[in-house]
Amino acid sequence: MKEGTSGRGGVPYILASAACFGSMAIFARMAYASGVDVPTLLLLRFSMAAALMWLNLLARGIKLPRGRGMAMLLVMGSIGYAGQAFSYFTALTFASAGLVALLLYLYPAFVTLLSRFVFKRPITPSQLVALLVALVGSGLTIGRAGDGKPLGVFFGVLAALIYSIYILMGSRFPKDVTPTASTTIITSSAAVTCAAVVSVRGYHPPGTAEGWLAIVAIALVCTVLAILFFFEGLERVGAVRASVLSTIEPVFTLVLATVFLGESVTYLRLVGGALILGAVAQLARERPEP
Repeated sequence: MKEGTSGRGGVPYILASAACFGSMAIFARMAYASGVDVPTLLLLRFSMAAALMWLNLLARGIKLPRGRGMAMLLVMGSIGYAGQAFSYFTALTFASAGLVALLLYLYPAFVTLLSRFVFKRPITPSQLVALLVALVGSGLTIGRAGDGKPLGVFFGVLAALIYSIYILMGSRFPKDVTPTASTTIITSSAAVTCAAVVSVRGYHPPGTAEGWLAIVAIALVCTVLAILFFFEGLERVGAVRASVLSTIEPVFTLVLATVFLGESVTYLRLVGGALILGAVAQLARERPEP
């Protein structure tokens, strides 16, 4: 196992990751209010996260992977993670946030189907039921999608597809790839991609102290901790279970938006949250994938 992991207890890691990712909308609202644009936000997010991860990696004396593992991480960061982020935020410029979020949560279905047809992993009846319940719950939790332009739908689906491939690649890491090393390389390579984009489109940083604090929170909580927790959980429970368990993310977003942004909670969203929690409970009772 990696970095002393035991092979059990993966569900709490996935839930913690979902909570960290789910808080991003709150911090992003603060950052956008300060005048930052999407490419600059992503550059600051990934570069700060990479700096923190390198300090952590060097302080703990963790070795970097070589060969196939390093190549996988570079591709996952520069193309996968950066591509998913740019696709998602580009979709938001063409479609409503609800529609884009709903499209993103198609990724558990993509993960399940790709696992079946690419890696020949069987889909158990309980996994299929949990997948369908989680998707329905995600739709109800997000709420009314609203209208979106075709490009918004395209980039939203593309973000989900890229993320599903990213998850499956993460489940195929060689044994020498640790969560800390993988997070370090992925965030670093994503930062390089974002720097290339900013060099073309221009640098537009936050204009207020609150905006900078939001950027730091996005880098530390929504990126470093979120990715570390996810890889720790992914190693223990497998790609399909991890992807379905992480659909609890919109529940955390809903709670945080209610508390900090004053958004109202509808009965449909409460039902959706209950369905997602039910799917999570069902997946938590299953044995991990080999």
